[in-house]
Amino acid sequence: MSDLLQGWQPAPAGFKHVVSVSLGSSRGNAREEVTVLGQPFILERIGTDGDKGKAAELFRTLDGRIDAFGLGGADLYVWADGRRYAFSSVRQLVANAKITPVLDGSGLKNTLERDAVAQLAPALNWRTQKVLMVSAVDRFGMAEALAEHGADIVYGDIVFGLNLDRPIRDIRTLRRMAKVILPVVTRLPQDWFYPTGKKQEQSVQGQGTRYYTWADVIAGDTHYVKRYAPQDLRGKTILTQTITEADRAWMKERGVARLVTTTPRMGKRNFATNVLEAFFVALSGKREALTPAEYLHFIREVRFRPEVNEL
Repeated sequence: MSDLLQGWQPAPAGFKHVVSVSLGSSRGNAREEVTVLGQPFILERIGTDGDKGKAAELFRTLDGRIDAFGLGGADLYVWADGRRYAFSSVRQLVANAKITPVLDGSGLKNTLERDAVAQLAPALNWRTQKVLMVSAVDRFGMAEALAEHGADIVYGDIVFGLNLDRPIRDIRTLRRMAKVILPVVTRLPQDWFYPTGKKQEQSVQGQGTRYYTWADVIAGDTHYVKRYAPQDLRGKTILTQTITEADRAWMKERGVARLVTTTPRMGKRNFATNVLEAFFVALSGKREALTPAEYLHFIREVRFRPEVNEL
């Protein structure tokens, strides 16, 4: 058994058990017990500090022993403009999971986050907001919803991904870019462009600092937001999903005024979309990803709503 599972305990009888195997830092590990719609759950995250071998071993060891896997720190798929693109290297990573379904959060990014933007419209009045999405192609549902609600947006995929001062300012251009780059990008190792392990704790300054200054709202993956952020974020709103107590402390230190999470707190933290997608699949009793309509049905049934926290 992997050394990451020393002391690990299966869920008690009657519980459903979700485990997110993450390429991210083990500092973010968590194990929470929650009850939803009368069903008790264990929601767990195990970080491998970027070690793909350990991650693959966890998928092998836990396969068939839990109800659903989440995959953190990597994407199996990216949805963009109605099409799904698969990362070939990541599919190999999860190949040891033969019985238990593996969910990467892409289905919820395309449904829950799109829905969350609509729910937040009365409070945030998107037409009055300048929004920076540090990376948009991995959260296309959010990107499209912000455009539909009239926000003034900078999509920073080229600015931050390539360190070129070429902001994308409209959803049509983002769609065209996605069609060109995603068939190529999904053939590359994902850690070329997504921080894993210790890289998640490193700050990178470049062409994009002035867009943080320009924006009222900074939206997207927590690790991306932190990785490229300047020291001064006074008065800013951050729209994201996965939040730990360390992330909250980081935001307060930099002067963030408001934290908005597209996912509610469960136990002591806001889990990533991969955990929640695995949670919904386990709750449904199915052994595969749900349809967009099914995800929205469960989002309504469990009354998931985005959370607004004044810092």
